[in-house]
Amino acid sequence: MTPNEIDYLQMQASAERASQFLKSLSHQGRLLLLCQLSQGELGVSELEKLTDIQQPSLSQHLGVLRRDGLIAPRKVGKSVFYRISDPNVLTMLQQLYVMFCNSGENQ
Repeated sequence: MTPNEIDYLQMQASAERASQFLKSLSHQGRLLLLCQLSQGELGVSELEKLTDIQQPSLSQHLGVLRRDGLIAPRKVGKSVFYRISDPNVLTMLQQLYVMFCNSGENQ
């Protein structure tokens, strides 16, 4: 393999990971959940109230985020709490905030 072929294979693998990451973020409901979780760990009932996402949609979105490794659950008795587990999520949310939420100019 030539160095260009190796670079291409690495680029292709990186593009696949980036594409999956962006797919995870590409739904308004999941973005709302991640924005809330960027402030700290929250329980499912808190997330439901804060985002106005009802069951079963809430469970489906949390499942996607969990499956893709962006959030992690913590069980306490029958309650489940979620937190952001991928630091790239916080970086992306900060950038999205600057682009879309920081000033009235972009809205």
